[in-house]
Amino acid sequence: MTDRETDGNRRGDNPLDETEESAAASPVPGTGGNDAAPAADAANATDGAPTDAATTDAGGVGAAEEEPIDPLAVLRAELEIVRAQVEAAEAEKAALRDQLLRALAEGENQRRRHQREKADTLKYAGAALAREMLSVADNLERALANIPEEALEADAALKALHEGVTATLRELGAVFDRHQVKKIAPLGEKFDSNFHQAMFEVESAEHAPGTVAQVLQPGYVMHGERLLRPALVAVAKAPAAKPAND
Repeated sequence: MTDRETDGNRRGDNPLDETEESAAASPVPGTGGNDAAPAADAANATDGAPTDAATTDAGGVGAAEEEPIDPLAVLRAELEIVRAQVEAAEAEKAALRDQLLRALAEGENQRRRHQREKADTLKYAGAALAREMLSVADNLERALANIPEEALEADAALKALHEGVTATLRELGAVFDRHQVKKIAPLGEKFDSNFHQAMFEVESAEHAPGTVAQVLQPGYVMHGERLLRPALVAVAKAPAAKPAND
């Protein structure tokens, strides 16, 4: 028996198998198979249609609510911002310039002050020493003033001593002149509190009231402006009126 006969016998012997195969190959309409896919696609299409419409409607409403942008307004706003920044920069520049000018002026003032102080220091460097030497000049003048002329003629040694003291005082005066130290002897001048020190008032008919009637001790100045010692003076005043005779 051949193989084809065997297969035919098998198929002829089992008619139920052929019926089952035909049923599997031919699905029932509406229950599955190829008919299920078109139905699902139709349902999906039906369900999605309202959603797309709603989305389209929402987008249309939003686009209608947005206002159009005015480029000119944007440029004006940016211009205002730039103008404010420029004004702030100008104000800061002015403030910095003012600070710079003040700093330069302060530096110049300090430089001039330093130069003036340095010049004054050099100019009046010998003021302290000159002030100490004033008492020496006073003592020499007193020594010469207390020697009478008659004693000089009678005593040769005293005369020689007088000449030596006179030469010493003259040399000291020359040193004072080289350092611009000048004597103040304001007899008859108007009283000046900057250079004179009043010790008392004295009635005087020879001097006007308010003038120097006596010089008790001469004063000294250096370079005509720096007071080393004020002159001790007596200030004149008007004489008292005499009572009328009865």
